[in-house]
Amino acid sequence: MGVKETFEKVMTDKRALAVIIVAAILWRTAMSLDKQIAPWESICSGVALIILGWYLFAYLYSLSREETSWLISNKVAQGLAISLISLNVYVLIYYGMRWYRLLSTTEAYLPYDLLLRNVRFLMLVLAYCGTIWAIGYLRKMHDNYVLVTEEMPGMRKAAGSEAFVKIIADDRTVIAIIGIAFFWRAFTSLDKQIAPWESMCSGVALIILGWALFGYINSLTMRTIRPSVAKIYHGIAITLFAINIYVIAYYIMRWYRLAGFAGIEEALMPLDFVFRDIRFCMIVIFYCTAIALSKYLERASAECEYLIKKGEKTYKE
Repeated sequence: MGVKETFEKVMTDKRALAVIIVAAILWRTAMSLDKQIAPWESICSGVALIILGWYLFAYLYSLSREETSWLISNKVAQGLAISLISLNVYVLIYYGMRWYRLLSTTEAYLPYDLLLRNVRFLMLVLAYCGTIWAIGYLRKMHDNYVLVTEEMPGMRKAAGSEAFVKIIADDRTVIAIIGIAFFWRAFTSLDKQIAPWESMCSGVALIILGWALFGYINSLTMRTIRPSVAKIYHGIAITLFAINIYVIAYYIMRWYRLAGFAGIEEALMPLDFVFRDIRFCMIVIFYCTAIALSKYLERASAECEYLIKKGEKTYKE
């Protein structure tokens, strides 16, 4: 069995994903025993995440380029790939800044700092594992689904709440959200300082956006009648849940430091505000890509429901 086939088998094996998560927990526990993080330990953590993230992106990109009888699976793969680009860029910038501080300054830790850092690392691992889970079932449907009719179902008329979601998921709305995020961060960085209220606004906006999107993806999971589609939703929901927890943990640390409770003055690296702004925008792009992806997920569910009603027997769960 080749490397690619082995990886594809792992993607749908709950035990393998559980091993990855347990290994991450044990690794971070071992790192934290001396209550400090050595540069080599941070480098090992970062490199592992970076390799995993970009490998997943390359796999999704190749999947989206393959021919299939179910075209919507290509769109879903493309959406997941773009989401991974934003997450991977965030991880690259975060660890670049982290390694610079560890190698050039003596770091002062906040109360529960190591615990929150471990939570953030584990949430990134969980996010990638959720994506792996979704990719595995997307691969299965990409290969096995055969659409023998060119007739496509019209989307059912949306209820009031669903109509609102469709407005939010519109491409123009998504572009507007990204544009507002860029202008907002440009405004907050003009004086090269981030006031607590500015950070509070940024964090609360991300938290609300992330959990609203998580709830919507879960609602799609409950509406679908095709098990494999539901499992794709589950994987994406796990990824969103992990990133949402990551954002909460990050802003807890950020607000505590900005409020001055710790009495610690943060050491800034060159272009610190530029890199922080890019990281914020990468999270916004991740959420916005997930919003756009939700349209294709709902379309996939509608097409599956239509084919079941038409009596299609070509796809086997």
